Amino acid sequence: MLRAGRICSGSYVRHAASSLLLGPQCLFSLESPQCLECKRHVTNRTGYNSIKFLRPQLSIGSHGAWFSTITETILVQARDPTQLALEIENAIDERRFDDAWRAYEKHIHMDGLPRKSVLSKLITGLAESGDAHWLNQSYNVVNHAFEEKQELLGKEPLIYLSLTLARCALPNLAINVMRKLVKMETYPPVAAWSAIVAHMCQTNIGAFLGADLVMELGYLFQNNRVDPRKKSNRPLLSMKPNSFTFNIVLTAFLLFGTTRKAEQLLELMPRIGVKPEVNLLIVMARIYERNGHRDEIQKLRRHIDEAYGLSESEFRQFYDCLLSCHLKFGDLDSAVDMVLDMLRKGKNAKRSLEAAKAVLEAVENGKLYFPYEQNEAENSCSLERPISNSQMLSYVSFLKDNSFAKLESEARELLKELSDKLQEQVGLVKSEHGILHPTETLYAKLVKAFLEADKISALASFLVKASKEDSPVSVEKSFVVQVINACISLGLLEQAHDLLDEMRFSGVRVGSSIYSSLLKAYCKGGQHEDDITALLKDAQQAGIQLDTSCYEDLIQSRVNHSNTPGALRLFKELKNSNVLKSGHKEFQTLVQGSDDNEAALTTRLVEEVRSGHMVDHAVHDWNNVIHFFCKKRLMHDAHSALNKMRASGHVPNAQTFYSLITAYAAIGGKYVEVTDLWGEMKVLASSSSMKFDQELLDSLLYCFVRGGFFLRAMEVIEMMEKSEMFIDKYKYKSLWLKYHRTLYKGKAPKVQTEAQLKRREAAIHFKKWIGLT
Repeated sequence: MLRAGRICSGSYVRHAASSLLLGPQCLFSLESPQCLECKRHVTNRTGYNSIKFLRPQLSIGSHGAWFSTITETILVQARDPTQLALEIENAIDERRFDDAWRAYEKHIHMDGLPRKSVLSKLITGLAESGDAHWLNQSYNVVNHAFEEKQELLGKEPLIYLSLTLARCALPNLAINVMRKLVKMETYPPVAAWSAIVAHMCQTNIGAFLGADLVMELGYLFQNNRVDPRKKSNRPLLSMKPNSFTFNIVLTAFLLFGTTRKAEQLLELMPRIGVKPEVNLLIVMARIYERNGHRDEIQKLRRHIDEAYGLSESEFRQFYDCLLSCHLKFGDLDSAVDMVLDMLRKGKNAKRSLEAAKAVLEAVENGKLYFPYEQNEAENSCSLERPISNSQMLSYVSFLKDNSFAKLESEARELLKELSDKLQEQVGLVKSEHGILHPTETLYAKLVKAFLEADKISALASFLVKASKEDSPVSVEKSFVVQVINACISLGLLEQAHDLLDEMRFSGVRVGSSIYSSLLKAYCKGGQHEDDITALLKDAQQAGIQLDTSCYEDLIQSRVNHSNTPGALRLFKELKNSNVLKSGHKEFQTLVQGSDDNEAALTTRLVEEVRSGHMVDHAVHDWNNVIHFFCKKRLMHDAHSALNKMRASGHVPNAQTFYSLITAYAAIGGKYVEVTDLWGEMKVLASSSSMKFDQELLDSLLYCFVRGGFFLRAMEVIEMMEKSEMFIDKYKYKSLWLKYHRTLYKGKAPKVQTEAQLKRREAAIHFKKWIGLT
């Protein structure tokens, strides 16, 4: 009240008192010159029109309440913004974030945004809390300042905020802060933003957004757009993506299965002059394998074999990729050659004198040391290491690291963790003491491919060659025996008999258990008298001694078929042969499984065949052809190949359509063709097993928004939201503002067709969806 009394002179108070009965409007019309001078004095002192409440807009019934409101408004509005700024800084220092936020809101109401130092302290202080609510509020401060007064935003506070958002699993906000930095032309160095991307890539959505960021920044440098000789371009060149940043995103893509978009990054690398590091070659090979591009892997093979510095695990990953591609394309000859080569090298290594000395020395010392296995154990302990608040980097420590060396080191550690997780997905090749060996999974897939192709002779040839290179502990545990046993377990008796004959002709020993198990299977199935007779004759010629249980099944089969003489002959043979009852124990242990996992291959092969997963090798061939034409932008040829693919009875899949859509997007202006593909995809999805994934739908959405097909864009958005897929609204908001800013801004025409009305409504709906209305 005292402060209010000082503002107006006594004469003005008398005029005001006499005018209370006439209402507030009369009061405001009786301003004295002294009061006006006082108002001018207060405005100059506070930097804000503290008496702006004196407007004829109040309408309060009670004069007492009205006068009290005036007094309170004067007391609040007359506060000094400098005092509020100091209050914000003190509250942040004392971690009173609620008080800091209230002071910030008052400052915005009074005098707009605070000065740059205060705003930076507010942004970084809220970010340091590590709390999701205050991180969002910090981002809101940046967003508001970016729209109102960009010069108040500092480079280091925004990099720190983006890093903290990425650490706290908020990648969509982290990438938006980075985009704002680029728009402000305050370019973050690659050492800083690569760490942000590394933290983003710990989740599927973050990896997807990280790839978008790498591509957006990479497009600034493609085709030598930035002249490195100009000194003014140095800040921009410091932001250029390097091989390490590509490695982070591509490794994360492999982990989360987003490999088609990864290939776009690989195509971008040579256009911006980035040469891949040695370990990135392995990542490239795995991406090509997932996408079915065997020719690209073959090109990499020479570089891999000549590369220096690759570890044992990286060689293992590469040959796993190559074998997987051979199986995808049904190239069994190449796969067999690789397996036999591995077996041959393993056999030679075992025979070498140096290997024998190393093993002997290890046994004598009583200590076996395998570096690779120990590293794996150590790495497994470091995986899934969440970042707690105690590990959060403070802003002061962040500022001390001027060169961002600590962030770069942190990013490399995160990449190593991703790479270690990726190694766990290798299932076709294993390594022992630096020698590569095929796994049971590889044998199972290879044998299954032979059986599906009905290439029994080729399978027998492979088994014969493998048996010569492999040296099992016993005949009953050999690769050949386990394959034939698996065929018997699956009911493929004819194939098992054929393989057994091939082994006998080739002089490969298989043991008595195979004959016993096959004879039992014949007896159980019935209607195999001729096969039983032939197999018994072969067993006798080979000197195979059958066990008691086998004789019992044979005798019972003869009795069931009213072959009494045959049953008596077998009974006499059983009595004269002195067969032990436990003679068939080895096979029972093999088939049922034992603690030492003797029948691992048999079990794996049975599971592989019963899984029912059939590979259409021709689809991969057609996809390769279409991808080649799309890469060369020969779209007419690509569509001709697609038509031939359909005519040959093969159904296009997501890989097929992705190649076509991304090619049309690169060409531009071919959005009607993309709409036709979208229609075909919807039909296939409803009638076949084709599934829409985020990569495919996001590429479709980009084409439709870029071309202004908002009716189709809303269909894609509806499908993505129904499947709970993440959509980067910021990206599509930017597309709208760049290409469709003035679309449908005026009033709707009085006369328009139904189609025009639908297109207009879809565009308005999309505009509302991205938050522009």
